[in-house]
Amino acid sequence: MIDKAADLSVSIAGIRMKNPLMVASGTFGYGEAYSSFIDNNILGAIITKGISLKPSRGNPPPRIVETPSGMLNAIGLQNVGLEVFIKEKMPYLRQFDTPVIVNFYGSSIDDYAELAGLLSDVDGIAGLEANISCPNIKAGGISFGTDAAMASKVTGEIRKATKLPLIVKLTPNVTDIGTIARCVQDAGADAVSLTNTFTGMVVDIHTRKPVLANCTGGLSGPAIRPLALRMVWEVLKKVSIPVIGLGGIMTAQDALQFLIAGAQAFQIGTALFVNPQAPYDILKGIQSYLQKEKFSSLSDVVGSMQQ
Repeated sequence: MIDKAADLSVSIAGIRMKNPLMVASGTFGYGEAYSSFIDNNILGAIITKGISLKPSRGNPPPRIVETPSGMLNAIGLQNVGLEVFIKEKMPYLRQFDTPVIVNFYGSSIDDYAELAGLLSDVDGIAGLEANISCPNIKAGGISFGTDAAMASKVTGEIRKATKLPLIVKLTPNVTDIGTIARCVQDAGADAVSLTNTFTGMVVDIHTRKPVLANCTGGLSGPAIRPLALRMVWEVLKKVSIPVIGLGGIMTAQDALQFLIAGAQAFQIGTALFVNPQAPYDILKGIQSYLQKEKFSSLSDVVGSMQQ
């Protein structure tokens, strides 16, 4: 069991969580995938696989390849669609004492706003996480999250459509992530999560072709952790809303770096593929650290970095 001597509870955008550990979208399915490994009640929050208005089959295989200290994925946001999610997935998620945050995405601003409005009426959803790393088909395929004006506009329209706490998930594939974060904050985001995956590529030297059918994919895992941590630190200097850190967190020591830098919570993803019981290990490690350093609560650690 996890020693509860220290208070690990946090509140993100009004979402009260028993601890800062969230499972990242796309790595935990709809809550059932890891049911034989961990108890969902120990998690701070469950972030669902990204949902779109209609079902999506994603990209053709191969769509995952391991890389040194990480992996590339080009799943292509495969999901069951809004209707099936509400009817078949939410009943399962409602049975746990863990906030459910629904990650969602669209190919137009209207899609995002419609989804946010429809999800707002679903019982058991504590908050929304908007994935703005997707291409805007009405703007020639430009990612919503790489253009400050576009990021602001889509966030503003989502904000009008819902009263639920709104987290905006940022892409790292930009030159100034701090400016993007400030724009979505000013447009109504209650928190930001960062980073999403970095765009990467692997080539098979024997076939001389890209390994992934999609050619490129999103790089995650320990390889990106220092980059993600630096971006979290940069964003914290630009915004006043909570920041959720993610990117290559595998251990308690990794998570503590993000918390000490100022993130109020963190997400794990690739770690689950390596060690399905990583949440237990990470939470135990954080508790051990707090006790060793004689901290009574997590709040004593968040933002304690010395410069």
